[in-house]
Amino acid sequence: MPKPVNVSEPYPTPDGVCPDALSLRIISPAYAAPHSELNSILQYIYHAMFFERNGYKDFADTITGIAISEMHHLDLLGSTILALGAAPVFSQFPPGCFNFYSSKFVAYSSSLKNMLEDDVLAERQAIAGYERMLKCLKNQQVKSIIARILLDEKLHFEKFEEMLKELKC
Repeated sequence: MPKPVNVSEPYPTPDGVCPDALSLRIISPAYAAPHSELNSILQYIYHAMFFERNGYKDFADTITGIAISEMHHLDLLGSTILALGAAPVFSQFPPGCFNFYSSKFVAYSSSLKNMLEDDVLAERQAIAGYERMLKCLKNQQVKSIIARILLDEKLHFEKFEEMLKELKC
């Protein structure tokens, strides 16, 4: 089983986080929106299957490891959303049960090169989104959670760029 691809720094927990509507609104899109942790998980698992099938087991294992890290991010964000006062439904803005996540946002590319390009783009968007969140958040505990997730996203970006460069050669 592939191992998670993450930095070695421990993750902060949402223990003790109190309801906070502003923080909830800021971080919710990272949970289950078009450019979210949920979307990344589904996209990376989909792409890993194609890499495995085409004989790129090392790439497939790395992509799966990144997906496992994204699963941890999803869990951490869900727990944080719950602590902030909403049910972590798969919607862009919980607790509203509208605008549910749809797998139509997964990049269903047909070539391995395009898949990696889509994954690089997904990580670039994640990094930009988390950096915007950090500028807006006032809650220091939530900010520390987002900052820690951001470290992993930067590593994932590097890994996808390395794989893309190697595949092009």
